[in-house]
Amino acid sequence: MAAWRALLREAWERSVVFTQFICFLNVFSNHVAEVHQCLGPSMLPTFNVSGDILLLEHLSSKFEKVRPGDVVMARSPVNPNLVVCKRVLGLEGDRVTVLPTSSRGHIKQVVVPKGHVWLQGDNAYNSTDSRHYGPIPYALIQGKVFYRIWPPEGWGPVQNQQP
Repeated sequence: MAAWRALLREAWERSVVFTQFICFLNVFSNHVAEVHQCLGPSMLPTFNVSGDILLLEHLSSKFEKVRPGDVVMARSPVNPNLVVCKRVLGLEGDRVTVLPTSSRGHIKQVVVPKGHVWLQGDNAYNSTDSRHYGPIPYALIQGKVFYRIWPPEGWGPVQNQQP
């Protein structure tokens, strides 16, 4: 009987430690940093079409420290099930020069409204971004990309490129 009690106590203690670890991982990935993948051609040449694995930190977006030139991951305003990877070109109050998305379009100036950001892919000719859906609410930003961990030849910090 004592052997069963010792076995049950050890199983209970291990399950408590495991549960605490899972809770820690959940809090860490939701509030500090997480691993994310950027797929598609919109961020060429910064990231590959086949998908780069990136480290995303949440603190900059939570404390409103995202700046023009930063690469961010944000919920798509068109399809909230998608997370898009784009570069911030303007914050609230900034005047952004918008290039046309087709040969018939015109160059125009847009002032980013309060509480919004202007996002655009580095591959201006193949990116669905704020030129299509307009400025997005700041609250849709999931976090700032700060490090590329895959592919190995691209390993390193993701640089801010001022627009």
